[in-house]
Amino acid sequence: MNGDELADNVLRYAFRQLLGNNGYVHVVDVPESFDHVGFLKELGEFQPTPTGTLVGDVKPEQDMDDVNHGQNRGGLQPHTEGYEFRGTPPRYLALWCVKPAEGRGGETTMLDGNRVLAEFDASERQHFLDTVYQWRSTEGLARRGVVPTAEHPVLEERDGELILRYSTSYLEIPEGDELARRLIDRGGALYEENHIAIRYEKRDLVVWDNWRMLHSRNAFEDPQRHLKRVQIAG
Repeated sequence: MNGDELADNVLRYAFRQLLGNNGYVHVVDVPESFDHVGFLKELGEFQPTPTGTLVGDVKPEQDMDDVNHGQNRGGLQPHTEGYEFRGTPPRYLALWCVKPAEGRGGETTMLDGNRVLAEFDASERQHFLDTVYQWRSTEGLARRGVVPTAEHPVLEERDGELILRYSTSYLEIPEGDELARRLIDRGGALYEENHIAIRYEKRDLVVWDNWRMLHSRNAFEDPQRHLKRVQIAG
């Protein structure tokens, strides 16, 4: 603030307020001494990523550019994390930048899922609470031998809070379920029109509420782009 580092208690208070109010926080001008892992552990227990690591690397893998996968240079489609796994999805996701992408692209994009749900009335939202859907996983995970599928409703109440699951491509829409089709189509249109795009500098930290926010990524060219990633139970 005004060129000075924030005091720890001020930083933590501001961070919690912003995360609760807006669904995400982008922390910039991060000093070299900042402990990303230690700070994020205050939010809750880390959950393993699909590759089994607690702190994962997000960087391009050479044989993945032809499929939909987080470990390539392609753009991603809007989704929440963990829809294809059984159990409760991670409450928070966090990325921090080891090396930003040179040139165009590589931004993390997000949209508040509440904007999508506002398109549906109470009875329609009840349909998403009551109806169990089949969720598939990406071609990229399948190439690595991870082929999860799960059955969940789109909306789930947990300890008085609402969990939204969303995937543009991997929600199996039953024949005749026009509400589910409208959810995907309208969600995609709202995302295209209203998403925010976060451009990284080195050490930047982005944290979002995965029960609420849809996220994606813009395509990029730089093979050296490198982020770190954690999933947090909350």
